[in-house]
Amino acid sequence: MKLYIGNKNYSSWSLRGWLACKQSGLPFEEVVVPLYDEAWPERRQAPEFQPSAGKVPVLWDGEAVVWDSLAIIDWLADRTHRDRFWPKDPVAAALARSMAAEMHAGFLPLRRECGMNMRQRYDDFSVSPEVHQDVMRILSLWAEARARFGRGGPFLFGSFSAADIMFAPVITRFQTYGITLPGFAQAYSEAILGHEWMVDWAEAAKAEPWVIERFER
Repeated sequence: MKLYIGNKNYSSWSLRGWLACKQSGLPFEEVVVPLYDEAWPERRQAPEFQPSAGKVPVLWDGEAVVWDSLAIIDWLADRTHRDRFWPKDPVAAALARSMAAEMHAGFLPLRRECGMNMRQRYDDFSVSPEVHQDVMRILSLWAEARARFGRGGPFLFGSFSAADIMFAPVITRFQTYGITLPGFAQAYSEAILGHEWMVDWAEAAKAEPWVIERFER
């Protein structure tokens, strides 16, 4: 398998696709492609990006090509075992799938006002009412998952799962913009940020030479 991803400092969807590949346990090659530089308009027309219309991440698995992070999660769950990604309990799995889908499609104010930037820390960020509403909704989802199904470990459904993959970039945003979290959410965030894969990603993000000015506050 070969996974094409964007800048690790900025690309939240690339992080999700990369974590999904790590979670699968299957060997894969990662190819980091700098986004929005002078060569990007031409680079995105290359054959490896044509199926996704130039978007990342893109996973090539032999002749199969999968783009969009949630689609990559589903593809890899089918390739390996669904228990690697989703809780065995069908009631827990229903909640996990719904949370992942809501994260995939929603929280637009948070995405728009708090872009992913793992190298920065903003102590003076003022949360808008719309972002506050998104944060409260996310915290309510986390609280429900942890209270009902999180007794087996530090993650949303106990063990690391697709739901954690989908929310991992949000946690980096909370850290970047200094958003204060209640105790249970702070503990969960620390568990995600301390995961060895997240540590590896963060170190690689900090070492990248590229700066995209449009994503700097």
